[in-house]
Amino acid sequence: MNAISKKAAALFWAAAIALCLGVGFHQIGQGLYIKAKAEVAQILLERAWQRTLTNGQPHKAWPWADAWPVAKLEVPTLGKSQIVLSNASGEALAFGPGHLLGSPLPGAGGTSVIAGHRDTHFSFLRDLKPDDTVTLTTSDGVTLRYSVDGIEIADARHTQIDPGAQMGIALVTCYPFDETARGPLRYIVFAAPEPDTI
Repeated sequence: MNAISKKAAALFWAAAIALCLGVGFHQIGQGLYIKAKAEVAQILLERAWQRTLTNGQPHKAWPWADAWPVAKLEVPTLGKSQIVLSNASGEALAFGPGHLLGSPLPGAGGTSVIAGHRDTHFSFLRDLKPDDTVTLTTSDGVTLRYSVDGIEIADARHTQIDPGAQMGIALVTCYPFDETARGPLRYIVFAAPEPDTI
């Protein structure tokens, strides 16, 4: 192998390594960006939520937002607190869990359905256990306490949550938690109102 061939081979391998490193850093950067965006969004949403509690009017966290805070979800045993948005569109879910349109708002009767992404805002659902307490504060400042009374893995193609069923909440995310592709399975946590709060 002559000097020119050795130099060409070295350049080829250097370029291949640089390309692999670049792709790897890009992938890591994308993952960190998504998580950072979700965290920053919660800070801005918390500010909008506080304004809503002050005057009872909906407030968007940023002018171009397609959703606004309608409730605050908390799980004291897990130290989790999330602002719930007014809808569960793809854009809204990028920033926080969303209330599924067509289901009642929390405390309004029936089953309120709240959806979130399994890899960000609703990753903690896998840690909820029966009898864990979940609280929801509504936009008029009322705090409702719910107790987890069921966990189900369902096929979204064949299962629907009846919003007219008993009063409570259903927290929904994709399943399994460790997958990256979106499939038909959903992880659903059902919680019923604690007797002294409704």
